[in-house]
Amino acid sequence: MSKHDYFQDAIDWAKSLSLSNFKANTDGYDSPNTLSQTDTDLSFTPDMTGRRRTNKFYLEIALKSEDKRELVSKWKLLSTLASMKGGKLYLLAPSGHKAFTERILSSHQLPNTELVAL
Repeated sequence: MSKHDYFQDAIDWAKSLSLSNFKANTDGYDSPNTLSQTDTDLSFTPDMTGRRRTNKFYLEIALKSEDKRELVSKWKLLSTLASMKGGKLYLLAPSGHKAFTERILSSHQLPNTELVAL
C-alpha cells in the first residue's frame, strides 16, 4: 500500500488534536509548505501540519523505506522545527510499519517526537 492509502486514517486521527490551520499533502486540502535543509539539496513536504495556539505540529505517516537516510533526515528536520515552534512531531505508523519506525527512533535522537499506532 502507498502512503496515500493511509491519509484518511491519519487525517481522522489528526482531528482528535483539534489543530487549526490544518494542511495535508493530499487532495482536498491545502498543501503544507515545502522545507529544505541548507546543508544538503534535500527538500521535504510534510504529510500534515497544524497549529494549536502558537505551537506548530507536524504529522508524518511512517512507512518502511529502503532509503532510511532520507527518512531520518526528514524526521530530524521536522522534529527540530517542531521543537523550535513549541510543537511536536507525530509519526503515525500503520500496522506492519511500527517496529521499523521504533528501530529508527531508538537509534536516532528525535526530540519532541511521538510514535502513534495508526
